[in-house]
Amino acid sequence: MGLSTFKRGVHPPYRKELAHDAAIEVMPAPEVVRIPLLQHIGAPAKPIVERGAQVKMGQPVAEAQGFVSVPAHASVSGKVKAIKQFPHPYGRNLAAVEIENDGQNELHESVKPPENPFALNPRDIVEMVRKAGIVGMGGAAFPTHVKLSPPEGKKIHTIILNGAECEPYLTCDYRMMIERPRPMIEGAKIIKEVVGAERIFIGIENNKPEAIETMRHETASEDNIEVVPLKTKYPQGSELQLIKAVLNLALPKSKLPLEAGVVVQNVGTACAVYELIHEGKPLYERVLTITGEAVKTPKNLLVRIGTPLSEIIKFAGGTNGRLKKLIMGGPMMGLAQYSDQVPVIKGTSGVLLLGEQDFDRNQESPCIRCARCEMHCPAYIAPSRIAQAVRYGNLDIAQKLNIMECIECGSCAYVCPSKIPLVHYFRVGKADIMSMKQKKE
Repeated sequence: MGLSTFKRGVHPPYRKELAHDAAIEVMPAPEVVRIPLLQHIGAPAKPIVERGAQVKMGQPVAEAQGFVSVPAHASVSGKVKAIKQFPHPYGRNLAAVEIENDGQNELHESVKPPENPFALNPRDIVEMVRKAGIVGMGGAAFPTHVKLSPPEGKKIHTIILNGAECEPYLTCDYRMMIERPRPMIEGAKIIKEVVGAERIFIGIENNKPEAIETMRHETASEDNIEVVPLKTKYPQGSELQLIKAVLNLALPKSKLPLEAGVVVQNVGTACAVYELIHEGKPLYERVLTITGEAVKTPKNLLVRIGTPLSEIIKFAGGTNGRLKKLIMGGPMMGLAQYSDQVPVIKGTSGVLLLGEQDFDRNQESPCIRCARCEMHCPAYIAPSRIAQAVRYGNLDIAQKLNIMECIECGSCAYVCPSKIPLVHYFRVGKADIMSMKQKKE
């Protein structure tokens, strides 16, 4: 029987070997952190501290605005220096709370485990997850409490723990599965009980045999937990593609997994849920990978939220003089950065430093109608036709061609011989369509 997978997709160079064997290190907190108010899908948080205030580690510094929103917490103890706009990973200056670290690492009084974690009911846990600011840690940063709140009468039968980590270069999820399998599994069991699911699947690509073996060993005595080896293919870790691979269940993007009785969570998110319930810890730090041919020492690090990328690069030995592109995330879906002063946010899974030889600088040329983008698109849309419609302002045509079904995985741009920045057109088109809808409303 073959490995589980989905149809289409691509096989980029994975380059996992650069940081594959680097055990997770705890990076010292920087002298200053900047906690962005927008670190997740949904409405940004609203600051609840003032300039000059003394704060402690784990203390809320911003509150959620609405259901699809989460609070932000101080990742160090110290004084609030400023609340203003700073460089942000999304490519522009956005509001953040700047805190000067006093070096004391003093925990806030609220950071403590409940007296009896096993007496908590599902509603209590969902509220704790919301207040802790936990979001999906695979990159999308969707508020976790929303996923743990299925519509009334909607039965959730399956939890899928996403350990695919299909993005090239990145190895932080792999190292967590090797080094912290028990908290991950216990976190998944908490999620399972909260939504009333019957079973848990853990999907891991087969280029991570040590992780598969470790997770199988840890779950050998567990009922209703199965480790599913997946074929190594990008974007195997995308939610809809993962559901197809694990359950052989095809969902249109317009239908949420919750509607099909499935909840997908990243392995790092499961760990965060465990640490919250058993340690009382909100999400103020995360594991990430710093890697690439232009950094001296690739590493997997536990880093405080709000740490400037410059500090992480320095901790990894700096660059080797060949740096040409700095990316937050991986090479396929990550965002190129204009400054190394942007901070780590909750969805930062990687810091990638590429040299001249690591990316193609050829100029865009006209589409040659080869249809490679369609042949590799896992969402079954027509990327070149959609891009052309957006380019010429034909948003109605773009919508008819299902632009909103695009998962922005970058497979189309990767195989395009004309080097057309297809994902760029999709993002612009989606933003314009959403803006038009908001104006009408």
